[in-house]
Amino acid sequence: MRFADFLTAACRTRDSVLCVGLDPRADSASAARDEALRLIAAAAPFAAAFKPNYAFFEAFGADGIAALQAVIRAIPPHLPVILDAKRGDIAETSDASARGLFDVLGAHAVTVSPYMGGESLRPFWTREDRGIFVLCKTSNPGAAEFQELPLAGGQGALFETVAAHAVQWSPHDNVGLVAGSTDPAAIARVRACAPGAWLLVPGIGAQGGDLERSVAAGLRADGLGVLVNASRSIAGAADPGAEARRLRDALNAARSAAASRTTVDTSLRTLARDLIATGCARFGAFTLKSGEVSPIYLDLRRLINDPAVLRRVARAYARLLAPLRFDRIAGIPYAALPIATAISLEGGWPLIYPRREVKEYGTRAAIEGAHESGETIAIIDDLVTTGGSKIETLHKLQAAGLVARDIVVLIDRDQGAREVLAAEGLTLHAVATLPALLDVWVDEGAISAEQRARVLDYLAR
Repeated sequence: MRFADFLTAACRTRDSVLCVGLDPRADSASAARDEALRLIAAAAPFAAAFKPNYAFFEAFGADGIAALQAVIRAIPPHLPVILDAKRGDIAETSDASARGLFDVLGAHAVTVSPYMGGESLRPFWTREDRGIFVLCKTSNPGAAEFQELPLAGGQGALFETVAAHAVQWSPHDNVGLVAGSTDPAAIARVRACAPGAWLLVPGIGAQGGDLERSVAAGLRADGLGVLVNASRSIAGAADPGAEARRLRDALNAARSAAASRTTVDTSLRTLARDLIATGCARFGAFTLKSGEVSPIYLDLRRLINDPAVLRRVARAYARLLAPLRFDRIAGIPYAALPIATAISLEGGWPLIYPRREVKEYGTRAAIEGAHESGETIAIIDDLVTTGGSKIETLHKLQAAGLVARDIVVLIDRDQGAREVLAAEGLTLHAVATLPALLDVWVDEGAISAEQRARVLDYLAR
């Protein structure tokens, strides 16, 4: 049986996505073995997999390895054994590791480091009945030191590249990723890079990971795809079996909650998370230019602070633009100009923009960028409120002999702009409406229901 099918069958037949970590803190090999055996007996009815930690047995030398073999043999044969060994070396060394961990010890999967590239891990992933979980976005406090390094060219963080590359290594669907529950937003980003992969999610319990948000961020549409590991919280409980049952039930409740929600497009959830993470959406009391006090402040100029987010935003615009008919896009200064530039690069569409003030020198151009009278323009802006400022841009384009039928924004605040723009012959297309984003933010715990109500009340004024 393929490893992916074995793991899926275990989760479905046990109705569980709980992985029980075996990290015995003992002073001898026999004590480590006995502690692990007690945990297996107590937690097996509620577990979908077990994850022995190689280091806690290796510390006792040959006796420890013998104890580990005994522990793996004691795990019910219908449950996958994921050996936490974090291997990854040149090909011949990895081949020896794979033989030792799979053939001698009997593990079904192993955690591995991607630092030396996929080729170094080939001996592990070429076996379709065995699997690997690649260290991607781990749960330890120092994980950000390397894993969150931004890549040049707006390619996202290093951990996102690891996720995207690793899932392409094997044709056997047996490459999973480690994504820690201490950063649910990163889990969502890993899931976006690897839509079908299994995620091994450590950090629940002693490390303080967020169970509900982690499940919601990593769960696939089939209700699986996350294997949530707990170690110390179970081992240290007065009744390990009861704690395993509690965690199994809590995970299932989180899965059910995620499944019962109104289906929200993954891109909308990603956008909602990105807006919070970049500070583009903030909540509180903000005095506006008009003197009004708003409970929300949207500052999409901050998108330029994160090239990976800006690129995802550009792709979201591009999906709306693809079916439209136009010759060029026109960005409205100033907030939309970097966004429009990213869209131009993403979709290959030439870009122009109307100046706010016509230069009194040089070409005295009212519109920057090559264009010809009669061309059709798709207008790009960051957000829309009532639509009045967009009409000013429309008139500038029309004065230059250009035609505009569509305007595309990231956020429609849902304050009547669609009707105002339609009266001018413009069709509004929005990646998201503010009410829809508010629903996602409440759903994911970013804001409270009371905060949503205050914003909706403000929008309705």
